Amino acid sequence: MDFDLGFAEEPNNPAWLSNRYFPSKLGGQPAWLELETLPSAAQLKCKECHSQKAFLCQLYAAFEEEFNFHRSIYVFLCRNAECQQNNKAGNFTVLRSQLPLKNKFYSEQEPSEDGEPLSAIATSRKLCAACGCLAPLACSRCKNINYCSSSHQRAHWKQHKPSCGTGKPAAAFTPLPEIEFPLYEIVMERESTSEATEKDEQVCLAEFEELSASGQTGELHDVSEKELDKYFGSAAAADDKAFQSFKKRIAAEPEQIVRYKRQGEPLWIANVKDTIESQLRELPNCAQCGGPRQFEFQIMPQMLTLLKDEHLDWGVLAIYTCASSCPISGYVEEHLIKQDIVDAPAEDVA
Repeated sequence: MDFDLGFAEEPNNPAWLSNRYFPSKLGGQPAWLELETLPSAAQLKCKECHSQKAFLCQLYAAFEEEFNFHRSIYVFLCRNAECQQNNKAGNFTVLRSQLPLKNKFYSEQEPSEDGEPLSAIATSRKLCAACGCLAPLACSRCKNINYCSSSHQRAHWKQHKPSCGTGKPAAAFTPLPEIEFPLYEIVMERESTSEATEKDEQVCLAEFEELSASGQTGELHDVSEKELDKYFGSAAAADDKAFQSFKKRIAAEPEQIVRYKRQGEPLWIANVKDTIESQLRELPNCAQCGGPRQFEFQIMPQMLTLLKDEHLDWGVLAIYTCASSCPISGYVEEHLIKQDIVDAPAEDVA
């Protein structure tokens, strides 16, 4: 069975990426599925530096059984450079949320995509004006706007100040690039292996490397030469069979940012034995039901080119979720393994 590949596309209208339409997306603010029991601000705080984690992406990945008909996986991370460690994922948080077909938030009828998009389905909980996460703090002056943390309140003050305490409605807020990543829709397509089979692998790889060098692999031209060397041709990885296999597999579709296959095998970017072998051996069971977790999808290094953040770095982010997608209330944490090309001890993971 082939993988489904995710590609980033700029949305014509961001309103189509609201929770009403069960989106898969990168950046912006999370489109919450379950709207009552949202993850707390403390749950999304980095354990190392205590900063609020940023929303990276979410995938809509329904099981379509009675209790998990609707299902979304969310990925958050701390953006601070000091919290990025080779082959360690302590700065990441992965959340799973799901709902039955019959639920209190969404119609059983599939939402229409004709005409103009409808507004998002609102939650009664207060959300942070800067990031869209649960907001226990309110502006001390006007009490009309909420924040998840004092740092987000300070970052957002310039935009809120003109309307604070005036009684007038605030103008539309502009996303803060230090808090939100650029917004893209993640469009899924089935991986085609026929072209790669018909073509000589070396030819396909040569084409990919030529495109990378000429800046024609989507936004890969925005990556520094050092970054391209690291991920697509470093001398350190030249003899790594896993790295060579990685390059060959993605050559036909170099702009893929997600690879999805429930119960599949990740496409590792480096030798597992030298990087994350112990983490795979000690993969924790589901904290909710105690059952095994399985691989569901991976985030590719190509996503880094879209984030415009020099502090972030990874080779592969592999997400493991409860194999039965067990019944839950609200949001539960799942597991992520981060693999880098650079060798480093791999003990602690999220």
